[in-house]
Amino acid sequence: MKILQVLEQRFSQVPIIDIQPLICGEGDRHAVTAQIGQACRESGFFYIVGHGVDQGLQQRLEQLSRQFFAQDLATKLEIRMALGGKAWRGYFPVGGELTSGKPDLKEGIYFGAELDADHPLVKAGTPMHGANLFPPIPLFRETVLEYMAAMTQLGHTLMAGIALSLGLPKSYFADRYTKDPLTLFRIFNYPPDLSPSHGETRWGVGEHTDYGVLTILKQDDSGGLQVKSKSGWIAAPPVPDSFVCNIGDMLDRMTGGLYKSTPHRVQNQAASDRLSFPFFFDPNFDVEVKPIELKGLEVVVDDKNERWDQASVHDFRGTYGEYVLSKVAKVFPQLRDTVL
Repeated sequence: MKILQVLEQRFSQVPIIDIQPLICGEGDRHAVTAQIGQACRESGFFYIVGHGVDQGLQQRLEQLSRQFFAQDLATKLEIRMALGGKAWRGYFPVGGELTSGKPDLKEGIYFGAELDADHPLVKAGTPMHGANLFPPIPLFRETVLEYMAAMTQLGHTLMAGIALSLGLPKSYFADRYTKDPLTLFRIFNYPPDLSPSHGETRWGVGEHTDYGVLTILKQDDSGGLQVKSKSGWIAAPPVPDSFVCNIGDMLDRMTGGLYKSTPHRVQNQAASDRLSFPFFFDPNFDVEVKPIELKGLEVVVDDKNERWDQASVHDFRGTYGEYVLSKVAKVFPQLRDTVL
């Protein structure tokens, strides 16, 4: 079988996939992986249901996050990112993060795998590795770490499904890239835009693609996520008890453009705050990301002019750490020197 990948991504909605057969090992796993493959080729986005992540854990995470963001700015700044050093952890205020050089209309907290000072990567001064900064809110630390553990397990399961969708062994990514994944977690709060726009649209986060292999997003009931299609921007509204998944630049690179990292953006049009919880399941920091030899598949790649940043992921050579650092340095230029 030969597939000619045409870069005309036209889709009208994000598909919903019940992944229970991948979770429990029962049912038609082949049908699920086929749906995942189709979604990755056509839109780069898909909802998952039947994921088995505890609803009580999700509710606690959302309640504690609202409690944190309801505090005054001075209190939230007690765990500001400047205190996180090379670990790149902590809180940033509204406008503190940039997309394509423009401030985003959101605030948030950065987390990652919890590593103590004696961990070899921390002792070596590896950027984006270390201890988290948690607010002194009861159960906040425990809830975030429990949620990250659940997302990490789910990430391994989904990457096995993605491998099978490509006709690869289910352990393909774990064996080469994600046995010890770089796991990054964000809690974002998008306040309502109450300021005069003066004719310019303001974005909670502007058009962008994600950097790694897989993003698993929990969003609240507010809506506002939009996915780019050749036919226009498509809304990805909340679906009960689901996560939104999308593939990142490194999976796009590995598959030669067969699976696309699709641009997306957020605009909070509600009258209240919007919470979102993106979890990034990424390759090991030090691994070199290489194209996969996809037997029987021919893929045509010419996406530089199509991308939001005019930079083709297929031109990149090096480790995932080098790639992600080149990106995050532009997101927080004021903290660049503490990481690089």
